[in-house]
Amino acid sequence: MPVAIITGASKGLGRALAEALAARGWDLVLDARTPAVLKETAAALEAYGTRVTALPGDVTDTGHRAGLVAAAWRLGGVDLLVSNASALGAEPLVRLEELPPAGLRRALEVNVVAALGLVQEALPLLRAAPAGAVLTVSSDAAAEAYETWGGYGASKAALDQLAAVLGAEEPGLRVWAVDPGDMATDLYAAAVPDDDDPRPDPVDVVPALLRLLDERPASGRYGAPALLEGPR
Repeated sequence: MPVAIITGASKGLGRALAEALAARGWDLVLDARTPAVLKETAAALEAYGTRVTALPGDVTDTGHRAGLVAAAWRLGGVDLLVSNASALGAEPLVRLEELPPAGLRRALEVNVVAALGLVQEALPLLRAAPAGAVLTVSSDAAAEAYETWGGYGASKAALDQLAAVLGAEEPGLRVWAVDPGDMATDLYAAAVPDDDDPRPDPVDVVPALLRLLDERPASGRYGAPALLEGPR
């Protein structure tokens, strides 16, 4: 069975994608910071009959990243690496004049540096996979200027550039940066707690990610709404 590493997998889009892959028979290595929630997620996914390794920890920790890749190797390799774990930099979000430098550093460490570190750790196994792929979760804040989203958006813009260069440097892999669009997630609630407007469930975004895996388009940046609405 193919093997996926998914960071930030205990809830939200990470969990929704993990469940969809488990239903397809994928084996999974899951990361999240909260052990109890991650354990519950893993137990739910094991009901599909797939092998699930849940490793709680912080993706900014070098040893934790090595442990994720080692766990995938024991399951057979790495066919898909999903960088979904994210940090906002401030909760709730604030204007740049108020953004703490420590918060910006945290967002860059989680969203960019840790994502690259995990790719570097997993590259030998990704290259050896029959159809290795890297999927980084981006944001429209990486490309558009929204008040209070400056630090988070800057980190996602940097992640987009890393994904683009990785795609150029690794032509044997598929490297996709995906803007999932607005979603009802804990991350968004923490970012803008006063926004009560209804937003799509992360489950509704997953078919866009599965389409990438099924059709394997060229490496690049994709928007989930276009993948959901575009011709098959």
